[in-house]
Amino acid sequence: MVLKRLSLSLFLGFLFTSLIVPSSIARFVVEKNSLRVTSPDKIKGTYDSAIGNFGIPQYGGSMAGAVVYPKDNKKGCKEFEEFRISFQSKPGALPTFVLVDRGDCFFALKVWNAQKAGASAVLVADDMEEALITMDTPEEDVSSAKYIENITIPSALIEKSFGETLKKALSNGDMVNVNLDWREAVPHPDDRVEYELWTNSNDECGVKCDMLMEFVKDFRGAAQILEKGGYTQFTPHYITWYCPQAFTLSRQCKSQCINHGRYCAPDPEQDFSSGYDGKDVVLENLRQLCVFKVANETKKPWVWWNYVTDFQIRCPMKEKRYNKECADAVIKSLGLDAKKIDKCMGDRNADSDNPVLKEEQNAQVGKGSRGDVTILPTLVVNNRQYRGKLEKGAVLKAICSGFEETTEPAVCLSGDVETNECLDNNGGCWQDKTANITACRDTFRGRVCECPLVDGVQFKGDGYSHCEVSGSGRCKINNGGCWHKSRDGHTFSACLDVDGGKCQCPPGFKGDGVKSCVDVDECKERKACQCSACSCKNTWGSYECSCSGDLLYIRDHDTCISKSGTEVRSAWAAVWVILLGLAMAGGGGYLIYKYRLRSYMDSEIRAIMAQYMPLDSQAEVPNHVHDERT
Repeated sequence: MVLKRLSLSLFLGFLFTSLIVPSSIARFVVEKNSLRVTSPDKIKGTYDSAIGNFGIPQYGGSMAGAVVYPKDNKKGCKEFEEFRISFQSKPGALPTFVLVDRGDCFFALKVWNAQKAGASAVLVADDMEEALITMDTPEEDVSSAKYIENITIPSALIEKSFGETLKKALSNGDMVNVNLDWREAVPHPDDRVEYELWTNSNDECGVKCDMLMEFVKDFRGAAQILEKGGYTQFTPHYITWYCPQAFTLSRQCKSQCINHGRYCAPDPEQDFSSGYDGKDVVLENLRQLCVFKVANETKKPWVWWNYVTDFQIRCPMKEKRYNKECADAVIKSLGLDAKKIDKCMGDRNADSDNPVLKEEQNAQVGKGSRGDVTILPTLVVNNRQYRGKLEKGAVLKAICSGFEETTEPAVCLSGDVETNECLDNNGGCWQDKTANITACRDTFRGRVCECPLVDGVQFKGDGYSHCEVSGSGRCKINNGGCWHKSRDGHTFSACLDVDGGKCQCPPGFKGDGVKSCVDVDECKERKACQCSACSCKNTWGSYECSCSGDLLYIRDHDTCISKSGTEVRSAWAAVWVILLGLAMAGGGGYLIYKYRLRSYMDSEIRAIMAQYMPLDSQAEVPNHVHDERT
């Protein structure tokens, strides 16, 4: 294990040497902003300051403030709260610019501690007389990531002599006011901004890789709006190294390089014996360059942002999916020509230059006002290296400052960027055209591929190549993804909305219920119509039974009965019995009616006659009774 680590260290040392040797003949340009002292009069003037490579510089603008030099914690390596120091400016007062000394801790930590205490900007005074350098973030420091990501104030490094001048003025009781000006930090010659991002496909390189991936996802929407409108010209770039000639045949070089040591990348895990190799990173970097070139040929260079974002999500190293198969799936989903991309990549085993990667190595060397690219990631705007946090708002401000005045697009004048990437190729997401359902959802940051919620029914899947319905009510959405078919006016579905939903072939069919359900031949497989006089005919989803001769089939009893004969005569006899019964009932009713009618008429006649003559069978009526009083 010790030998392996020693071998790795030596090889990485040679790779580092191969990187810095060509750079020694070029230049590293420190991007500066203007710092102007407005008071006191004795130190008025303009001074250089190097923009920090974290925080959010106010590109295109300026900021005025009052300088404060703390009595304690002068290097800012501890929290100012421990010393009961606050830099929060009072209402109506200028913002506070904190001056701290270099040394003992990371630049970013000094700025973070000052920001937490209320500072609006930080000036770091160098501790030696030297040319200005760029204050960068710590390498591979997980603990620092917690605060670096949250630094929002600008910072700058100033020369030691200028720092002493500021301190002396403050010690004399002078009010020191300064103005930080970023308006000329980025050239703005015309109405189009050209910018490039030096990046890397390796997603396991620590804090900076995490920040880079987050930036690409966040900035994609704004970048595509600018590119589609013709406001910008964007170009991605990738750094590669070459293997020293003496090591081109070594196992280490072969695992980290392609094209016989011409193009290399460090091992992602820094372990030659396991995981991914550096050449895997080089190949994916090359693939992403070719994705951009092929997309650019089709007049859609902004598709690069979709590919890189989707590859990060779908093909991460930690899930062992960082490979060509996964990359091809992303390429296919975006509608790109995979054959053209493979042709662009060329032969990785050839003992010759790769035109695409050779061009990248040449571009890495600084030209004009831009220095060499040695820091990853690096953003270059109008040939000036951007300094500051890779954050959507900050970068957009830097790009917008590169437009000639009054030519800025609307996106630069508003905090809202509206786009609908789902209209083009469905954003490369899953969709069901028959049901008009898509996993593509447009957002402020660009489109995302998420399985949708439709009519209360949730779809589940990766959102890119697969989504399926789940839960109750699933059958009303495209039959729950189950088999269904119509024929001869009959429709069958395998979707069952029970127990969370499942696919099961309906009666009369067999199969998996998802892709297929095949008609069952009940006549052969289930032996339908078993009676001696029965004959069976299979139909789609069912069957028909018939009887021979003059017989009628009864399915419930699986039997045949005669249509004539005893059964028929019995039926007519029953009908005649019913008719005769009805006739007799009607006749009886009629006789009763006649009898009652005749009785009623007889009683009425007898009553009338009784008024005129007594009848022997009744008592004398009251009109013929003698009154005893007369």
